[in-house]
Amino acid sequence: MIVYFKVANFVNKELIINAAPSGVEIALLEDKKLVELHNEKADASFAVGDLYLGKVKKLIPGLNAAFVDVGFEKDAFLHYTDLSPFARSILKFTQTAMTEGDAFDFGKFEIEPEIVKTGKINEVLNGKPNVLVQILKEPIAAKGPRLSCELSLPGRFVVLTPFNEIVAVSKKIHSSDERKRLQKIVEAIRPKGFGVIVRTAAEGKSTSELHQDLLDLQATWKNIQHNLKDAVAPAKILSEQDKTTSILRDLLSADFNNIIVNDKNIYNDTKSYLQRIAPDKEDIVSYYNNGSPVFDHYGITKQVKSSFGKTVNLPSGAYLIIEHTEALHVIDVNSGYKSVGNNQEENALQTNLEAAAEIARQLRLRDIGGIIVIDFIDMKLPDNKKKLQEAMEEFMNADRAKHAVLPISKFGLMQITRQRMRPEVNINTSEVCPSCGGTGKVSSTLLLEDEIEKRLHYLSTHSHNNLLLMVHPIVYSHLTKGIFSSIYKKWKRKYKVKLTLEKNNNYQLIEYRFFNEHDDEIKF
Repeated sequence: MIVYFKVANFVNKELIINAAPSGVEIALLEDKKLVELHNEKADASFAVGDLYLGKVKKLIPGLNAAFVDVGFEKDAFLHYTDLSPFARSILKFTQTAMTEGDAFDFGKFEIEPEIVKTGKINEVLNGKPNVLVQILKEPIAAKGPRLSCELSLPGRFVVLTPFNEIVAVSKKIHSSDERKRLQKIVEAIRPKGFGVIVRTAAEGKSTSELHQDLLDLQATWKNIQHNLKDAVAPAKILSEQDKTTSILRDLLSADFNNIIVNDKNIYNDTKSYLQRIAPDKEDIVSYYNNGSPVFDHYGITKQVKSSFGKTVNLPSGAYLIIEHTEALHVIDVNSGYKSVGNNQEENALQTNLEAAAEIARQLRLRDIGGIIVIDFIDMKLPDNKKKLQEAMEEFMNADRAKHAVLPISKFGLMQITRQRMRPEVNINTSEVCPSCGGTGKVSSTLLLEDEIEKRLHYLSTHSHNNLLLMVHPIVYSHLTKGIFSSIYKKWKRKYKVKLTLEKNNNYQLIEYRFFNEHDDEIKF
């Protein structure tokens, strides 16, 4: 019988938050399985969504782009296509707010004509002005941040977009009646001078809930005006919420049933945030102080160790090989020792479906972006190829990053493109061998034997007459080989000391230790 993997409609979600002096680690679990891992460093800056007052430093007509100083070590990149049709309105607003702050009424702000899609960067940013920009992509490798002038302020149910005055409803809300209802409500409560995007989370929400979300975002915009007054570029104008609250804002649903925090301040902040946005969910937050590390207690450390690295094993015995190049990521699916029944086509389909579920998880977990090429196990039937593509699209539905899944090519390859907004999560799960120090080579037994004998000679000349030598079992066998002529017996006769030799299974191959008559280790 073939088992087809389906994505469950109801998924139990948990957020485990581990606070440390260096920053905050956040693990998102779905049905106890790790699907996202976020790391917010204590000194983190230039996060996606942050707003900066930038200074245009250089115009590059050949690229139709500009380099903007936002305070990063490398100038940020702003392409003409990211300027927003309302770029002139943003420039005018920036200059006005820098002189008047929040004293002027944005509802009476006169919007400037839109720029043309095929225009030139030097026609809009001529004179290298100061401009309010938003971080579109975090700095990656040697590149500075990527910027956008299409400003947006995300709330829990809506996104506020200044200057455009358009109301749009998420396409993921499938009911036409619900879409019309939300459109009508938001049209009635939309503040002047702003456009609104209604998020999927708004489905079924009341007018008062949507209105409160809009009021909160209006207050944030007012704060932006206030922070711009007398600001000197480059300057941070508004920080995106910390990762904990931004994840809750984007993902909080009836599926969330647990938030565990090991820091009292973050616990209080999270509880306060939930009291404001979802009072009925306040009780799901709990404070962890059981002594052992919170990630160890909930099995996250083990999942991280098993999920990262070049090879990822699947429960059935199949496995994935994940390789990274400069231009793309390659994932190879191998059946391993998995063998169910005699039908090769059915076996291939089942293995591919299992692999597809894990690949979708890996893309989220590692935050892999760009082009991903997957070499699935070959299948001959077009229906099976279609089933695999549909399954992959379904597994990818939970992914918040923009993505596209292409059909399997005639070479048996599937291509996925996935938006990358921050550096890929890359955790080294291997450890340096304590015996060889990562070189792949250890000292020969003869050299080890000489080294131990030198230490023994030193101790015998410094009034140590009762010694215990602890070694690895293999070294123990070597030292005790021969009844009367063993190396161990020879040392006892030569140095005239009481020497006891014992083996320890926990020792590394070339590890050894001397202890005195009080069982205290002798340090050299």
